[in-house]
Amino acid sequence: MAPIRAALALFDAATMPALRAKSLALTGYLEAMVRAHLDAHIDVVTPADPAQRGCQLSLRVRGGRARGRALFEHLATHGVLGDWREPDVIRISPAPLYNRFTDVLAFTREALRWARSA
Repeated sequence: MAPIRAALALFDAATMPALRAKSLALTGYLEAMVRAHLDAHIDVVTPADPAQRGCQLSLRVRGGRARGRALFEHLATHGVLGDWREPDVIRISPAPLYNRFTDVLAFTREALRWARSA
């Protein structure tokens, strides 16, 4: 029970309204960065309306599964951890309790670095 109590204490201290606000901001920032810098390479398949999504975006790399998998592996190699969904979707989930805006920026930089070399 000690780990659960510690986790619940963190949620109580952060407050759910503050976490939701940060979630909206982080995921909105991620979407804005993808659309502004990676639009030629990645499609956002998650609904654009924040009320219809959680704190994650599902991304499909243009060019098929092999390119998507290559980006996923590049990101993981460089410390950006996402989730692979067959056949061709990368899910990036900036969680408000422990991710920062700099984490979204790191994703964007690594994805751009991959795109320029691919």
